[in-house]
Amino acid sequence: MWDMLQKGGPMMYLILLSSVLAFGVVIERVYNLNRAKIDAQKFMDEITVLLKRNKIIEAIEMCNRTPGPVAHIVKAGILVHDRSKPEIKEAVEEAAQLEIPRLEKHLPVLATIAHIAPLLGLLGTVTGMIKAFQVIQQKALMMAPVNPGDLSGGIWEALLATLAGLSVAVPTYVAYNYLVSQVDNFVFDMERSATDLVNILSSRRDTYEV
Repeated sequence: MWDMLQKGGPMMYLILLSSVLAFGVVIERVYNLNRAKIDAQKFMDEITVLLKRNKIIEAIEMCNRTPGPVAHIVKAGILVHDRSKPEIKEAVEEAAQLEIPRLEKHLPVLATIAHIAPLLGLLGTVTGMIKAFQVIQQKALMMAPVNPGDLSGGIWEALLATLAGLSVAVPTYVAYNYLVSQVDNFVFDMERSATDLVNILSSRRDTYEV
């Protein structure tokens, strides 16, 4: 491993650093997203029962006990349950705007690594080829024959840098797309739960007004 890093040139250290950073981000995001995952439909069914029984405090307490963005935006709506439908909707939307950046936290870092890792590899390839041509030039100036061993150092650097860059970029890009799909699922659950909550609170308010 250490031998390959040395033969791959200075770009290998940046690629290695990128891989460590990407791995850390993936582990952190997978852990936190899994912790926040709940059965949104089951949660909303239980909240609906509590709200229909006018158990507002119990519904808020249930939101406090439940992790994840769905519970947070539902709580925001319940806290203004006695207001008009537009006001409830606004409160839920404001809460959602705070939750989405938390779900997408560090994802731009992964996207950046997935894009720059091949470029770092390409840069390493270029520097490796430059070294190979420098050897050819030096041999030519000395009127000495060029043999494959003279060029091996530069070619090693070029090929290893390319391999390392792609080896980091491909799994990082796959992980990024997976995490984005998980965030999209959360957003869908949030939107569906928010719509259900607004309708429930509005119908409940209309019933009491009648």
